[in-house]
Amino acid sequence: MTTSQHILACIDGSAVTESVCDYAAWYASKLSLPVGLLHVSDIPVSTRRDLSGAIGINSRQFLLEELTELDEQRAKVVNSYSDALVQDAKSHIQGSFDGVSVRIYQRHGKLLPAIEHFKTENRAVVMGRRGEDHKNSRINIGSQIETVARASDVPVLICSEKFKEPSSYMIAFDGSKTAIKAAWMVARSPVLKGLQGHIVMIGNHNDTAKQSLSAAAAQLEDAGFAVEAHHLSAADAVDGLLKFQVDNHIDIMVVGAYGHSKWQQLFLGSTTTEIIASTLSPVILVR
Repeated sequence: MTTSQHILACIDGSAVTESVCDYAAWYASKLSLPVGLLHVSDIPVSTRRDLSGAIGINSRQFLLEELTELDEQRAKVVNSYSDALVQDAKSHIQGSFDGVSVRIYQRHGKLLPAIEHFKTENRAVVMGRRGEDHKNSRINIGSQIETVARASDVPVLICSEKFKEPSSYMIAFDGSKTAIKAAWMVARSPVLKGLQGHIVMIGNHNDTAKQSLSAAAAQLEDAGFAVEAHHLSAADAVDGLLKFQVDNHIDIMVVGAYGHSKWQQLFLGSTTTEIIASTLSPVILVR
């Protein structure tokens, strides 16, 4: 671990911003790292190039000057909003979590390039399940999540509801290389240590899968985690996992992203998408 690392919290001022700040601060406190508050402003470009060449030169120049002035005013408003947003978020974190320091990052452009700019510093990325562009949608998980998750080589925590300090977690396990890696990453990190853990496999009733489940649970136990292994039958993997979560009051889920098993094809109607969209609990994606 280096002192330059942080937990990157991607905020946009939507209803999930407070949740993102709180879960990022919780995550950071577990690792004794600062929170990096990232707000990315995507300032739209004016349509100055669409002006008709038929109008007079003087008129065209006047309109271009007005458009330039409007662009400058728009940029000032966007920058002022960004300044207020990150300062409010910083105050919220420092007022809610003792000892968590906060760094502020403000960039223009698109979210993914901004996240990748801090690639060497990112220990984890925290995002809201629905951003401002999807605040009225009940099932949309946010247009940025898939893009970021596909590119990230660190855990991505997705949250949406008011912060609740986790006391339990479950790892969705299917015996794939991705699921095995997810269990390995949990075992080598102190973030979930001390919480009651469950590693849950639905179906896959072959000896190889069963052995993988036992080995993953043993790995976690050897690392000092309190964990129980569960091998369950269910007609549908998502329904089975979500039912287990509800029945056992699981606070946070860990899902291996981009698994290649028949039930773990990420996004575009996949298991992972359905889990993120269906649960109110935070989900940690591990690729």
